[in-house]
Order: sequence, then C-alpha cells, then structure tokens
Amino acid sequence: MTQTRDEFEARLRQIGAERYHDLHPFHDLLHGGGCTPDQVRAWVINRYYYQHSIPMKDAAFMSRVEDPDLRRKWRSRIEDHDGTDTNEGGIRRWLRLAEAVGLDPDYVASTEGVLPATKFAVDAYVRFVREKSLLEAVAASLTELFAPKIHQNRIEGLLKNYDFADDSSLSYFKNRLKEAPKDVAFGLGWVLDQADTQEKQDAAAKALIFKTDVLWSQLDALHSAYVEPGRIPPGGWQPGTGLLDARAA
Repeated sequence: MTQTRDEFEARLRQIGAERYHDLHPFHDLLHGGGCTPDQVRAWVINRYYYQHSIPMKDAAFMSRVEDPDLRRKWRSRIEDHDGTDTNEGGIRRWLRLAEAVGLDPDYVASTEGVLPATKFAVDAYVRFVREKSLLEAVAASLTELFAPKIHQNRIEGLLKNYDFADDSSLSYFKNRLKEAPKDVAFGLGWVLDQADTQEKQDAAAKALIFKTDVLWSQLDALHSAYVEPGRIPPGGWQPGTGLLDARAA
C-alpha cells in the first residue's frame, strides 16, 4: 500500500536512524580522540576519494536531466564542491584539512593510497547515479538528512581532542552545516513528490539503503586496514608516505 507523504518521510528517516554511518565504531574512535595521527591521515586520504567523486556523480546526474529547473536546482551542488570565483569549494577545504594533519595535498589529490574497497564503494555510487532512475539517484543523496548531526559532533570532537583542529582545518565541515540543509530540503521534497506509488517508494527507500551501505563499507575498510586487525591491503596507504616533511611522521 502506498504510504502517505508523512509516513514515507518517516520511513526514510528511520533508515538513517538505523543505518547511517554515524553509528560506526570508527567515528566514535575519531570523535573521541582515540585515533592515532596515522589513523586520522588514513581517514583523510580515503574520505578525499569520496569528496572528489561527488561532483562527478552530480554531473552524471545532471547530464540525464531534461528539466531545466531541476538542473538549475542541482547545479549548486557541483559549485559547492568544485568552487567558484568567490567560493573555494569543499574539495579545496578538504585538502586544507590534509595539510593540517601533515599530508602533502598533492599526494592526497592524486588518490594514491586509497583503499581498494573505498574505490569500489565510491565508484559503485557514481555508477548507481549514472544508471538508475532519477528518483533513485536523488533518493540516494538523502543521507544528507543525517549529515548535520555528524558534522557538528565531528567539529566538537576534533576541536576538543586534536591539535590540528582549528577554524581553517575544519572549514569543510562548518560550511557543510550551511550547504547541506538547502540541498536536502530540495531533494527530500522532490523525492516525496515523485514517489507517488508503492513501487516508487520502495525503490527510493532501497536507494537510500544502498547509499548508507556505501558510506558504512568505506569505514569498515578503514577500520580493518588501520585499526583492527590493522591489515593494509596492497595499494593502501602506508604510514610515513605522502607527508609534508619527515617531521610529520
């Protein structure tokens, strides 16, 4: 049976409550100050691959959209990450974080050392958006519903527990507190409008679950390689490489 608009929104939010990656133990470790410098660096390197892929995901989505109004609404997402003449953009802010933790930003931008599982998960998300219906593609982006809480917790935890944390190094997260709400307000409204049958609602919910799996699997790979059991796979970043200078080791 087709759910009402309110019922369907509650269903989507419940997916986040049960499956969003703020529940992953790596985030407890990171936000609580339990990560070593190399574990923080590994997180920065691997998360960069996701950050740099988001504009490509959005460009792939826009290339399939025939409605000019929808393209106009979506365009700001690419600008938020890639930057404009007046906005340095999320990718550059992330590389500033990389510098703050002692990494060479050119090394991070090269995506060398990114874990194979990270690449697999992120590339699967880009391919999902390129190939699935527009409704499923937008629904997958609704993990942004749950992002402000994790960004706020991250800002507070990093500032409290790590010397590298300051307004400059954490500017990515502070900007997302302003950018994400406008994106998700539009995306959620669009999905609720378009998912007007049980089949469409089920497809949108499955798309959101897929995206939570993408985020969760990245942290699983990170935890396995750099926390427990600490088994870095071939091609994964080796501590001591890609640093700004030897003193950062």
